[in-house]
Amino acid sequence: MEKLMELTDRKKLDLVKEKLEEAIDYNTYISEVARLAEEGLSTSPEQTESNSQYTKLNNARMHRWDKKLNIPQDVAQKFRSYKGKVTWLVITESWCGDAAHALPVMNKLAELSEGIDLKIVYRDTHPDLMDEFLTNGARSIPKLIALDEQKDEIIGEWGSRPTEATKMVADYKSEHGMLTEQFKKDLQVWYNKDKGQNIIKDLTALV
Repeated sequence: MEKLMELTDRKKLDLVKEKLEEAIDYNTYISEVARLAEEGLSTSPEQTESNSQYTKLNNARMHRWDKKLNIPQDVAQKFRSYKGKVTWLVITESWCGDAAHALPVMNKLAELSEGIDLKIVYRDTHPDLMDEFLTNGARSIPKLIALDEQKDEIIGEWGSRPTEATKMVADYKSEHGMLTEQFKKDLQVWYNKDKGQNIIKDLTALV
């Protein structure tokens, strides 16, 4: 069993390294999303009206968070003094509402540390990677994979939602069976009120 786990871990590690060669940085990502939003498109191979509308909405959300996000001083200091060398590889798509809130936070935190490199790949063009990092059996995004360059191993994962939002979703599904459009709107209100602080708390636990 232990040998099998080692082989599985090695497979995941090798796949992450392979995908990093195709990954893009945050500035490239937001520029791409902005272009797609303007053209009425999305990052998905299959273009739909829904995905294009969400891409446009998320483009505005990300630019707003880039300007307004506040990192607590104690957290900023922890990231500035971080001595490791880690790559955060994030699986996402332009239409994902949760990602629009999370990626600007990830970027702000990574910018504070010389030892953290943020990279991004798209889920629908990298299904083999996504299937190695499922959340409760689902291809949920965004999904952050933390690769320690010095230890040459995957040291953590995060996604697809911050802990408080995850509990909100689980509780609602337990009572109602599925997420309604009203709940999704309420979740966006929660994100706006939280101002990224729950995501900051979660990601700080990775360093």
